[in-house]
Amino acid sequence: MAGPGDRLVRIGAIVFIIGAVATLVTVAPLFLGTDPFPTVVYALCLLMAVGFVIAGAGLLRSIAAQRRQARSAAGSTT
Repeated sequence: MAGPGDRLVRIGAIVFIIGAVATLVTVAPLFLGTDPFPTVVYALCLLMAVGFVIAGAGLLRSIAAQRRQARSAAGSTT
């Protein structure tokens, strides 16, 4: 069963991977000696940071849900 933040973590990982691939693609012309890509392509590299933030939000959401569940379990036993 998927937890409350699992979907955000998966989406964040996918966005991060897309950003990582974009970073590799934009660095390639430096090593190949070809013309650099337009500035818009370099903006795609920011997807790494966006994916990291999305995954972090999913992780925090999962932590909050586990804390709520632990509190309710602790409250019901006393």
